[in-house]
Amino acid sequence: MSFERLPPAAPGEPGPTPGPAGAGSAEVTPAMRLQILSTEHWSLLASRNLAWNETFSRAGIFLTALSGAIVALALVAQATQFGEGFRLFGLVILPVVLFIGIGTQLRLDSSGYHDILCIVGMNRIRSAYLELAPDLEPYFVMGSTDDIKGVELTMANPPGRSMAAAIVASTPWLVTVLNSMLAGAIGAMAVLQVGGGALSAVLIGIALFVAAIALQAALARRDIRRIMGSHRPRFPARVPEGVEE
Repeated sequence: MSFERLPPAAPGEPGPTPGPAGAGSAEVTPAMRLQILSTEHWSLLASRNLAWNETFSRAGIFLTALSGAIVALALVAQATQFGEGFRLFGLVILPVVLFIGIGTQLRLDSSGYHDILCIVGMNRIRSAYLELAPDLEPYFVMGSTDDIKGVELTMANPPGRSMAAAIVASTPWLVTVLNSMLAGAIGAMAVLQVGGGALSAVLIGIALFVAAIALQAALARRDIRRIMGSHRPRFPARVPEGVEE
């Protein structure tokens, strides 16, 4: 198979119009289609693995930084008897850890979107596999449609587990809770540093924790709705005749 480059158009003249796809070339055989689809399938799988590896790496970096900060705070607390030095040290190191946590959260959100795109792509390729070999359908356990149900099937959420439980068990939610706890701890230390009482510090810390949870949950809900609203399935599940959706 040879590919000819079209000659460049002269200035002011319209360029040559290419012919239809496949014109003048050999017909694409089922074996060639299968090879192209398999290559794309493995490319999406490798891209998804890279996204997952980066997710675990970023979460590990955040947890390591948080653990180190807690150990450092414990040592300073022993040396200063939880005095002003402890509070000042906490107000310096905890915002740095919170910054790492916020960056991790944003990266996890991007990785989650990337993961969904890869799942949609692989489901479409499975749909193409079934077009080439419909008799293989009983052997597929993952989704072969690119609608919401097909994506959820490929994500392999255990039967009987609600979506809320899946969200709580996810790594992004863990980072969300830890970031909220950091925000509450920073607020409580700030109140103590300016001369506030212990009760005021606890109330401010709880309020900031709840506000941070609510804010991050609202942003995540908005992103999910935006993704679902912009998704247009090209290979949805076929509804049997006589059955209403």
